[in-house]
Amino acid sequence: MLLLVGLGNPGSKYNDNRHNIGFMAVDEIVRRHNFSSPKARFQGLTCEGQLGSEKVLILKPQTYMNLSGQSVGEAARFYKIPPEGIFIFHDELDIPATKIKFKTGGGHAGHNGLRSIDQHIGKDYHRIRIGIGHPGNKNRVHGHVLGDFAKSDQEWLEPLLEGIADAAPALTDHSGETTGAKFLNELGLRLKPNNK
Repeated sequence: MLLLVGLGNPGSKYNDNRHNIGFMAVDEIVRRHNFSSPKARFQGLTCEGQLGSEKVLILKPQTYMNLSGQSVGEAARFYKIPPEGIFIFHDELDIPATKIKFKTGGGHAGHNGLRSIDQHIGKDYHRIRIGIGHPGNKNRVHGHVLGDFAKSDQEWLEPLLEGIADAAPALTDHSGETTGAKFLNELGLRLKPNNK
């Protein structure tokens, strides 16, 4: 079983925040791949389903971002899922909006959700780093991250989330090509028509 985790803050006032793009990504996977209805457990909301031939649990921690690791750690221990079977979808300031990078292990780069997860399961999990861009000034970071996406952002955000969901089955494919490269390749193919 794989564990796919979207990071964000619970509550409707945070729904459209840039910080909640991880929630948005896994919500789209749930929709497009007919996962089960959400169930409250592991201090989060979980949905079960299948990607390719692999059973998948999707988790949205409801602990607030800074304590995400409590929820992730609980689910991972319950299902005995090792870090290499865990994929975290999260916002990334240092990547331009519209871009995505894949990384396994490494530091948390000041991201409090990742910092918390590191404390509970170590660092050897996979991160799908979804760019939200940097506001250009350190003093504006907090407002940018917790600010809502603009209406104009929907032009790239919706196709990106759909692309992530369509490419998600590649995360279950461990045949030769590294999982991250395969996922990003699938995503690139899906986004191509939108890159005019």
